[in-house]
Amino acid sequence: MGKRISHKDSLCGVARPLDAIGDWWSLLIVRDAFDGLRRFGEFQKSLGLAKNILSARLRNLVAHGIVDIVPAAEGGPYQEYELTEKGRGLFLVLAALRQWGEDFFFAPDEAHVLLADKKSGLPVRRLELRARDGRVLGPADTIVRRPPSMARVELARPQVRTASNRRDFKPRTRK
Repeated sequence: MGKRISHKDSLCGVARPLDAIGDWWSLLIVRDAFDGLRRFGEFQKSLGLAKNILSARLRNLVAHGIVDIVPAAEGGPYQEYELTEKGRGLFLVLAALRQWGEDFFFAPDEAHVLLADKKSGLPVRRLELRARDGRVLGPADTIVRRPPSMARVELARPQVRTASNRRDFKPRTRK
């Protein structure tokens, strides 16, 4: 297996964060932190992950400022992991990934966990990307703007026939 390539100097807002969260274990740790897990043992039990791998992923998340190591809430010799502002900023990323997973990785009537509004108990609305004027945007409605230092021209996204841009596509509604 080759050495991972770092994207820390990339000008791409997708590539650069992958150094911090580019493996599934890191995102699952962050997911569990949003669910209230704070201790090493809690993460290990939830994920079934080997201690050395969990340690490496937690060190990476700490090094990237996504989680902080803090003293245990009730005192004592233990340390806990707490999401930072940067880590809490991943909430929308995980919500979008969750909704995408619900749409494409579960059968229509298959049971799965659901993100719900704590106040009402109802499922959260679908995330949408919107233009400044409120229009819903899809891939064909956007371009990638490159800084002048990158000689490539701005590229319109190719029209790709996907479920979401078919006229008959209706995302699965949640009950």
